[in-house]
Amino acid sequence: RGRNSLLIIFFFVLFLLPQGIFVLGLPFALVQSGYMGLMVLVLSAWVCNHTGRRLVACTLGNSVSKVRVRHSYQDIMDACCKGLWPNWSVVGGWMINIAQVIELLMTCTLYLLVSTTLLCDSLSAVAPPRSACSLMSLMFLLPCLLLTDLRPVSVLSLLCSLAHILISLLVILYCLSRASNWSWSFLSLSVDPEDFIVSVGVIIFSYTSQIFLPPLEGSMEDRGQFDTMLGWTHGVACIMKTTFSLLAVLTWGPETSEVITDNLPPNLRPVVNLCLLAKALLSYPLPFYAAAEILQTCLLRGENASLSSPSKQRSQGVSCPTLMVRGALLLSSYLLSLLVPRFSLLMGLTGSVTGAAMTLILPCLFHLKLRWGRLAVQDRLIDVSILSLGVVCSVAGVVCSVKRML
Repeated sequence: RGRNSLLIIFFFVLFLLPQGIFVLGLPFALVQSGYMGLMVLVLSAWVCNHTGRRLVACTLGNSVSKVRVRHSYQDIMDACCKGLWPNWSVVGGWMINIAQVIELLMTCTLYLLVSTTLLCDSLSAVAPPRSACSLMSLMFLLPCLLLTDLRPVSVLSLLCSLAHILISLLVILYCLSRASNWSWSFLSLSVDPEDFIVSVGVIIFSYTSQIFLPPLEGSMEDRGQFDTMLGWTHGVACIMKTTFSLLAVLTWGPETSEVITDNLPPNLRPVVNLCLLAKALLSYPLPFYAAAEILQTCLLRGENASLSSPSKQRSQGVSCPTLMVRGALLLSSYLLSLLVPRFSLLMGLTGSVTGAAMTLILPCLFHLKLRWGRLAVQDRLIDVSILSLGVVCSVAGVVCSVKRML
């Protein structure tokens, strides 16, 4: 039982720490936000741990026996919307599906965007146009349209995640070797408000995991260990992310790039970038497949929906309607990657839109709605404070990110 808890902590840290390869954008966010960003990195870990526990508490019924009556984020949303207005539970389910698709689509776009950046840097001797590199990345991703089984991709992605952690450790070791040049003056107390707000969105996005928590808690052998697992996971992730970001900022200061590996010496950068390019391209199918499954379930009804199920796909191949849905999804992520000029801005926008909603706003709102009668005044105040903070961060983050993009 203890070994199972350690394995869950390990794999959940694997999710929270690399968050794909988006942790490489945290040092740039810290440069933009200064000492305040350092505080937000630590505070976000505590807040996300708190909202994760609150969300899982919403899966329980009102009885004292703590019987689990809800099993997913959508079940909780349905319970909160029930009775508010006719058919609102259906609307709530659609809202959750739309939020998930948006977050997964943004994640796909970020992978494609960082792949383009890494490919441009790897081919800098030839100096191809950025649009050509983006098209080359898209060509590598076309086999995603025909996916019927994610198991081979999952194995490769896990290996690439382990390689990414090794690359992160390489960056940390390089920063430690430059300790004599560190300067705390690189971190500023006075920062541009818009830069700070965009950076908050980036930091929030790096901790988004709430959508996976209800099924994760339900699958644990000893569900009583969930709070301990979640606390250790966020604690370890907070230490590692803060250490990684701080060391990079102390080493490179205002010259810190949006993707931190661009700051490595020329003799290290090509190998590291190629490894990260492979990691980004092999990670793309996971959110792509998840988003496609949601869209296929919602859009393809009757016979088409049955043909789009994984079991049917393995036996009969991918149907034409499924190919159309997946093609539209792939093309959408490609067009978004062309339209967005900067990796950090899209990451900040994603964190402000779906990250703040799914991680800060909705868990507290659900908890207040479903558990109001059992909450102490202090718990209500904490939930209301996080809810209000999430709304402010979301609205301000969207406005500043879109303004910077324009």
